[in-house]
Amino acid sequence: MSAVTDTVRVAPAANPVSQSIRDSMVIAKRNLIRMSRIPEMIIYGLIQPIMFVVLFTYVFGGSMQIGGSTSAVDYKNFLMAGIFAQTVTFATASSGAGIADDMHKGLIDRFRSLPMARGAVLTGRTLADSAQTALTLVVLAVVALLVGWRVGSDGDTNVGKVLGAFGLLLLLGYAFTWIGALIGMSVRTPEAATSSGLIWLFPVTFISNAFVDTSHMTPWLRHIAEWNPFSATVQACRVLFANPGQSPSAAWPMQHPVWASLIYSILILVVFRTLAVRKYRSATA
Repeated sequence: MSAVTDTVRVAPAANPVSQSIRDSMVIAKRNLIRMSRIPEMIIYGLIQPIMFVVLFTYVFGGSMQIGGSTSAVDYKNFLMAGIFAQTVTFATASSGAGIADDMHKGLIDRFRSLPMARGAVLTGRTLADSAQTALTLVVLAVVALLVGWRVGSDGDTNVGKVLGAFGLLLLLGYAFTWIGALIGMSVRTPEAATSSGLIWLFPVTFISNAFVDTSHMTPWLRHIAEWNPFSATVQACRVLFANPGQSPSAAWPMQHPVWASLIYSILILVVFRTLAVRKYRSATA
């Protein structure tokens, strides 16, 4: 009698990092396809920032004092960095609502049954939201140019600096989407995610240098505004765009806004990604 031995070849385990990247890209692609099939999601996401540009430019433009000037042109150039930053951070609410909706419909449980990296679901979702945010920024920049915004209005700049400013905006927006991801994992309904997302976004964006010169604020409020991570990115964009900025300040983030923006965004990204992935693992355990 002869024995037949079957040799079973075991595939080598995939590299965890490459698997996580691959799985994240698959989820991101899934979300981008979904967005393309629901164009109103993109259209409505564009309407609000365009309205902010038009309203702030033509309603408040002639009454705001920037560096001692009440020129509407100066305010346009001062304003746009704040509008851009507000746009990328407000995407946080929709990101949180989308993740909460996936949880509510049981889609996360279906992903859980697949052999995929645990953090890929959230990473893919945030990457897709960032792609939509980038598209929104492009449209918004065109609208800003149409209403009179110009780079280099207060000095010299170049293409590299302008692209660097938009890079900082996208980094801030991506970091903030992880805050939205954590909120989306922590609430029960998409409506709750949207409401809770906007509650903290309004003070963050308005207690800042986005729309007014902080020198006109009371001292304690000015201190908060100047150390606000949102303000650092706004100021960094104004420096890189060579647009009028706020009055000189001794606060470190206002003296070194580009570095402050990078540090704040990376810190927010690391902290909230860690918390969101941990929340995801506990919710699907």
